[in-house]
Amino acid sequence: MKQGLIYIYTGDGHGKSPAALGKAVLAAAQGKNVVILQFLKEKGLADSDFLQRLEPEIKVFRFEKSALNFFELPEEKQTEEVINIKNGINFAKKVLSTGGCDLLILDEVLGLVDNKIISVDDLKGLLDSKDEETDIIMTGISLNDEICMLADEVSRIETLKFKCW
Repeated sequence: MKQGLIYIYTGDGHGKSPAALGKAVLAAAQGKNVVILQFLKEKGLADSDFLQRLEPEIKVFRFEKSALNFFELPEEKQTEEVINIKNGINFAKKVLSTGGCDLLILDEVLGLVDNKIISVDDLKGLLDSKDEETDIIMTGISLNDEICMLADEVSRIETLKFKCW
């Protein structure tokens, strides 16, 4: 029986989400089922026609209702979105506890902790609901030591050069 691992892609460089998406495509090519949950993104991948064509192997979910960046919303709209985000976390728990996928990607979940939308304990509770064989990838800019200890592998992504097109 394969032991599922927890991976973290972090750092202030560009490419964390694309790296996770690359892992999703590789997993799907191997016949595995992938669930991607996006947080704190604008419309994000969930509205992409391309990714919808990758179903049923790769399913993308975004529980936030606004098309705008979370941090640009008025406070009352942010409060509504926090409820939606927590519904997304509960959905992730259900996926993990039922073995609903081989790979779960929690895109920008570290940003939820960093911005105090969920706590480290909430994240631990989510990871504790994981079945033994599911791999998890978490992305986000900031990483604290407590979350780092939860991972089997951590990759720091940094931008060495940025070129405008």
